[in-house]
Amino acid sequence: MFVVKPPARIIAGALALTMICSMPVQASDKKVLITAIVDHPALDAIRDGTSDELKAEGFEAGKNLKWEYQNAQGNPGTAAQIARKFVGENPDVIVAIATPSAQPLVAATKTIPIVFSGIADPIAAQLVKNWAPSGTNVTGMSHMMDLTRQIEIIKKVLPHVKRIGIVYNPGEVNSVVVVKNIKLLLEKEGITLVEAAAPRSVDVSSAARSLVGKVDLIYSTTDNNVVATYEALVKVCNDAKIPLVASDTDSVRRGAIAALGVNFYDLGRQTGKMVGRILRGEKPGDIAPAKSDNLDLFVNTAAAHKQGLTLSPAFIKSATTVIN
Repeated sequence: MFVVKPPARIIAGALALTMICSMPVQASDKKVLITAIVDHPALDAIRDGTSDELKAEGFEAGKNLKWEYQNAQGNPGTAAQIARKFVGENPDVIVAIATPSAQPLVAATKTIPIVFSGIADPIAAQLVKNWAPSGTNVTGMSHMMDLTRQIEIIKKVLPHVKRIGIVYNPGEVNSVVVVKNIKLLLEKEGITLVEAAAPRSVDVSSAARSLVGKVDLIYSTTDNNVVATYEALVKVCNDAKIPLVASDTDSVRRGAIAALGVNFYDLGRQTGKMVGRILRGEKPGDIAPAKSDNLDLFVNTAAAHKQGLTLSPAFIKSATTVIN
């Protein structure tokens, strides 16, 4: 009886085929693209938190996950170009940070999963219809603010405030919604809101200067034009001795007196969890959009001194983080 041995190359090929067939599906098959309207600390923290969470879940950029980040440098037209480019690459998930980046993506595809983040009101932005699972290709994380609690913080910083100034981009829908809603709430408190429009980042300084002599305090939201050039707003407040209160904690490190806000890095981690679920096979339309309830109070006593204010010891003690 003769035993015919197959050639060595055939054996090697068969072994290789067996190994390939027995290998589990690798995360390297996945591709995540991420875009933001502009780089600034809050949006960067969301991006980094998303990346870190994916790594924790086994999807690591450069090893077993293709990851690409692009920002639109504050230009909505560039955001639309990035949206079209990303859709053309047909990735597994696109992460959109901030409303001007999410809206053109949602308009560009009805099939590729989109996870938004860093958006105050995704319903007003027409990304989803409500807080229930959308049934579409869109879900994500919101940092919608409880404006009543924001006003409480403002009154703890300046108890007898009567006129509050706000600088915002009238072309950013989330900013418009916040201004409209906080104005109604302040009116019930007998407080007037004085608005100053900054359609571009370069307009923030002049808009802030237009409020000098008209307001007791300036309040900043997460408006991307304002946050991108926050130092310009801080300089006006320091020079004119106007207390500045923010709605995001990163702005306190940059010169605001206080903020009760979302930890944007944590928001990114929560965003990364959603992306991970989709990479593992869940449909975005089955995952309900969510709000981050993880709020921190940051206080900057040095900024208070520069803006001519002394904070109460009790208020400082209540802070999660104090910057001296």
